[in-house]
Amino acid sequence: MTLVLTNADVEALLTPRACIEPLEQAYRELALGQAANRARSHTYFPVESAAHPGFNYRFKSQEGGSVSAGVWALRIASDMAGVVDLPGGVQRRKLLPVAPGDKYCGLILLFGLETIAPLAVIHDSVLQKMRVAATTAIGIRELSRPDSRMLGLFGSGWQASAHLDTVLAVRPTLERVRVFSPTPEHRRQFAREMSRKYEIDVVAVDDPAAVVRGADVVLAATAAMTPVFDGRLVEAGQHVSTIVATDKDAQRRELDDATVERADLVVVLSRESVELDDQPQIMSPVRKGTLAWERVYELGEVLLGRAPGRTRPEQVTLFDNNVGMGLQFAACGARLLELARARGVGQEIPTDLFLESTHP
Repeated sequence: MTLVLTNADVEALLTPRACIEPLEQAYRELALGQAANRARSHTYFPVESAAHPGFNYRFKSQEGGSVSAGVWALRIASDMAGVVDLPGGVQRRKLLPVAPGDKYCGLILLFGLETIAPLAVIHDSVLQKMRVAATTAIGIRELSRPDSRMLGLFGSGWQASAHLDTVLAVRPTLERVRVFSPTPEHRRQFAREMSRKYEIDVVAVDDPAAVVRGADVVLAATAAMTPVFDGRLVEAGQHVSTIVATDKDAQRRELDDATVERADLVVVLSRESVELDDQPQIMSPVRKGTLAWERVYELGEVLLGRAPGRTRPEQVTLFDNNVGMGLQFAACGARLLELARARGVGQEIPTDLFLESTHP
């Protein structure tokens, strides 16, 4: 039987923290040649929403698998994508719920590596934010100072909440969070809710500079189109993390060149995607000659000890969580499927519905 799991099922079974171990294993395997990943594809199609001018159809796909997960994952999303204006002239990427019932359409398909048959069909929304947050947390664990006390956070939405959970898992020394996002009430509500949830001091601030000043870890977890702070503010000893996964057709960034140029150590999730998508956060300094391409390392290399980690307290380190990977959905999806089967969660449908008697 093939298992169908909804976002509610994912939330009930899996946490962002639980994704850290399988993702870490997957990145090691990828660096060792025991995993595979196809670069993410965004296809923009010239069909504009009649009800929402400026929003156009986009189809996204990514796939990958690993030996330890035992599955191949294909993540697909059928979107209506565009950009909205927020207070202060800030722009953010936005996806619209224009499917029947005012919903979105995103699915993860898991296939057995030995049986080749579909094992599960999973809603992608909750799992996708978990794998992003868990990946950022691994980078923070490897590259920030172990005695970090202050987190400066840009973003107060979907990704920011998941990131706070995983960051606290790898850096329980954190005692205070300063948060900024463009909408004042959003950041204040976020600060109130996170203070109650984690019993730490989360404070909303009105100035982006206040997020960076004195922070041990600076984390941008936004849907920004342009840099969220001035890189000249970066201080010695800080670790900076960013999650913008831009593509060639819709270029975005959370960090300016100055931030990247200030870093003594630059680590990305995928060098292939930096080049393939011409990602400006890394490629702009590389083209200017202020960042040597051979000094850009991958997270898997750091985990295996093939690339340097933080070696001095005063270093500025940077992790660019620069792309979504199908491999991530295989790693976290396999763990999710294991938990679902053990607890009897999900809707079963006959696998034979997906199979055919003649070869493709």
